[in-house]
Amino acid sequence: MSTQAVKLTSKGAATRRRIVEAAADLMFVHGVAGTTLDQVRDHAGVSSSQIYHYFADKDALVRAVIDFQNDAVVSEQESAFAQLDSVAALRSWRDEVVAHQRRVQCQGGCPIAALGSQLGELDHDARSGVAAGFHRWQAAIRQGFDAMLDNGTLPAGTDVDALSTAMLASLQGGLLLCQMHRSTAPLEAAMSTMIDHVELLATPAR
Repeated sequence: MSTQAVKLTSKGAATRRRIVEAAADLMFVHGVAGTTLDQVRDHAGVSSSQIYHYFADKDALVRAVIDFQNDAVVSEQESAFAQLDSVAALRSWRDEVVAHQRRVQCQGGCPIAALGSQLGELDHDARSGVAAGFHRWQAAIRQGFDAMLDNGTLPAGTDVDALSTAMLASLQGGLLLCQMHRSTAPLEAAMSTMIDHVELLATPAR
């Protein structure tokens, strides 16, 4: 039975979420291919029949995990990005990102990017889901650049779409190198270079 066909009660919604969270945890550590439905069942503390009640197969569960990670990673930041309305605010954001990676010892990387790298060439629906997450992330970052445009920090005509895409790319590339090298230095360099570019674009008055 598909997820759409299941009319969820509050208890059912909680069970479904527990299954998705368990799958997300396992897939983040072991990868999609390295995670079985039996492992998800045990980690979530549910039965196999409960998993199949909400998800037709593993592919359906993977798509739910992508949606879950998109929300978990991006939704908490969406309102905060609107406050990135100055170069100083961008630098503070960079410091927070770097500090978080130090706390996790540069392990794991970006959960959305990890899913994309594993599934992007194998599953069109998964690739579309990951792309939607990145698009949402880019749109959230753009909020800050729109605010900088409105307050005069950035000159009229600045391509904020290109700027927000480049900022996300620098963040993602930095996170990947941070993970591979177990050092925040590449992340700091990538984000700082991009923020320096924004500062060069800023009007002289700012």
